[in-house]
Amino acid sequence: MKKELLLVVLLTNIVAISIGQKPMNYKQEVDYVNTIIGTPYEGFEKGLEGGGTLPAVGRPYAMTNFLPQTGENKMGLTSYIYEDKNIMGFLASHQPTVWMGDYGYVSVMPQIGELKLLPKDRALNFSHQDEITKPFYYSVILDAGNQQNIKGEIAAASRAAIFQFTFPASEKARIIIQGINLNPALKDPSNDYDTRIKKIKGYIKIDTLHNEITGYNPDRVSAQLGPDLPNFKGYFVIQCDKKIASFGTWDNSSISPAATEQYGTRMGAYINFKTKAGEKVKLRIATSFLSVAQAKINLEKEVQGWDFEKLVASTRAEWQNNLSRIKAEGITEDQKAIFYTALFHTMQFPREFSEYGKYYSAFDDQIHTGNSYTDFSLWDTYRSLHPLLIFTQPDRVSSMITAMLQMYKEGGRLPMWPNPAETNIMISTHADAVIADAYIKGVRGFDTKLSYEALLKDAMVPPVNDTIMPYGDRNPWTGYEARAGLTAFNSIGYVPFGKTTESVSRTIEYSSDNYSVAQMAKSLGKTADYKKILAWSKNYKNLYDEKSGFLIPKNADGSFLHFNPKDKLGRQDGFTEGDQWTYLFGAMQDIPGMIEMMGGNEKFASKLDENFNDNHYHHDNEPGHHYTYLYDYCGQPWKTQELIRKHTTINFRNQPLGINGNEDCGQMASWYIFGVMGFYPVTPASGIYAIGAPQFPKLTLQYKAGNQAKQLVIIANHISEENKYIQTVRLDGKIIEHPFISHGQIINGKKLVFEMGPLPNKEWK
Repeated sequence: MKKELLLVVLLTNIVAISIGQKPMNYKQEVDYVNTIIGTPYEGFEKGLEGGGTLPAVGRPYAMTNFLPQTGENKMGLTSYIYEDKNIMGFLASHQPTVWMGDYGYVSVMPQIGELKLLPKDRALNFSHQDEITKPFYYSVILDAGNQQNIKGEIAAASRAAIFQFTFPASEKARIIIQGINLNPALKDPSNDYDTRIKKIKGYIKIDTLHNEITGYNPDRVSAQLGPDLPNFKGYFVIQCDKKIASFGTWDNSSISPAATEQYGTRMGAYINFKTKAGEKVKLRIATSFLSVAQAKINLEKEVQGWDFEKLVASTRAEWQNNLSRIKAEGITEDQKAIFYTALFHTMQFPREFSEYGKYYSAFDDQIHTGNSYTDFSLWDTYRSLHPLLIFTQPDRVSSMITAMLQMYKEGGRLPMWPNPAETNIMISTHADAVIADAYIKGVRGFDTKLSYEALLKDAMVPPVNDTIMPYGDRNPWTGYEARAGLTAFNSIGYVPFGKTTESVSRTIEYSSDNYSVAQMAKSLGKTADYKKILAWSKNYKNLYDEKSGFLIPKNADGSFLHFNPKDKLGRQDGFTEGDQWTYLFGAMQDIPGMIEMMGGNEKFASKLDENFNDNHYHHDNEPGHHYTYLYDYCGQPWKTQELIRKHTTINFRNQPLGINGNEDCGQMASWYIFGVMGFYPVTPASGIYAIGAPQFPKLTLQYKAGNQAKQLVIIANHISEENKYIQTVRLDGKIIEHPFISHGQIINGKKLVFEMGPLPNKEWK
């Protein structure tokens, strides 16, 4: 272990010097990223999920994640789980998060001795002590038996990678390639294997002349949730720098020695060779959703030659460029690890889905010219990830919106959760909020006319089967769900219980998205649309039951569902991943209206107190992520300041079990980034941020607004564990009189200074 670590230190220093950087003892932002954070399956408490993250190697927003595989993934299980003890492959994956599916994947596995092909049979033991996990490099020592080890290493770009394996001396060394893995033993209510096994087969081909393996994988793990896609395939090319001595193919338990081609449902190939002790065997691997020929183009564009160290260095430099856009100063090493790992997690999704000017669309099953992204976890990420990207990734924001508009043109609806086809996962049309919020904040470069057409359709046009289908969670594909129950919502003012599932949550979230659509209408001079849709943004009030003091299900006849307020309501009662407490303060678009509805500032604050003091707030899930900021709106901002300190501290750790709840494609991370910066985008498309409380002495944010380079320095004077309360806030010397700041103020400002102290300033509200 010490020798391996020394080699890595020497390698890293050589790479650093070769690209003009300081040696390893000088840590840059990228060196603080700990990609193992969030990888356990277990959560902070019994019954809670782990972070669902992966120790992936690749560039920011990489089309393909290259990573070690500890288990057979499916919806509900990621391919790498920290608690696992074995590695069964090195995977080119497209699974974005634990509750969505992989697609077009391929894996390889080094091996010596007896031929073992199926995942659990070929798996080798490893220890986390023998892992190095970085965004730009991964390595692990595998126990190959008989006191022999195989070292596996990964360096990667966006669509291509180099895998490097160091073998012991062996007469029977090999690489196992698995092109598809339809394992019926993994079947459960969320994962249908029967249909896929009947309908699709993968293909693989061995070319000994060019020392190359090519093929395709048509599997989409979440296929049952989306439309049929006859043309979908994940293509791959794998090249080996060592001459193949012998080879074969396999499908399930059937082995075909010397065969060069194979079709099947759980199949692949193997290549054999002899190795000397310490001999390195390299594989160049690339993926494509267009063709094998395009996979080869991707390989040549992203991985020139076989220089493993050069690829490590170039990807490291790309991450450093992106992560250094925010400089954090005056904090501990653990805080830096948490912060830059969180920033890393905001730079993985949505993933690139185009290949040098062309892309496959899973919304019409065709190839198009242009750039694209997919794996938008919009129910989660509209809250703070997409608003953060306006600062950290301004050059990508309009391209991401254009990708969603392409999905609208090709499929007829903006996406809810594309993986890569629409899956109808979660509720409401939160692309509305993402697009409108960006537009209100000055983002341009996308088709404004088309975007308004798409937003208006979401607000006005129900899904085809709206009055006859309940649209349950994870139902098999029956067409675009969009805003199920919209017919009733736009007529009687709410989604009625018993007609459409999750009726309360839908009513609240449709109301919120209507506010975003209305603001877009207003900015474009669509006055009639603005007035009508803004009125619909108040519909959530129609579910407020004064007797119980909650937003609760209402029947179509106007009567409320009777229940004991002490009992928790669940999904069957009209809620999405929560209960009546989870959604009580959910109308983020109309907080003054909520306050009035509940009886004014004091009663609203008292209800918030009850929510937090009695542990109804669950930071591990997204619906309440803005709740900590609501005290700003009812005259008690010091309580927001207390809660931001608490929840940026207890929910994030520099250890494997380091995220309280599923990371959800950057939403948890972006909440944390905004939390430590000191302001948060509570209401989409409002252009207003609620001030929380900064957590670091100094943050410097470098970004662009339009074509102008900007810098915002955030200072928290005298901040400490005791000095957690804001005394004053000044932007460029001018006092901020209330706990709110506009986007315009921020992008036109240079220095935001917080004076912190040990006692609340109750006059500042």
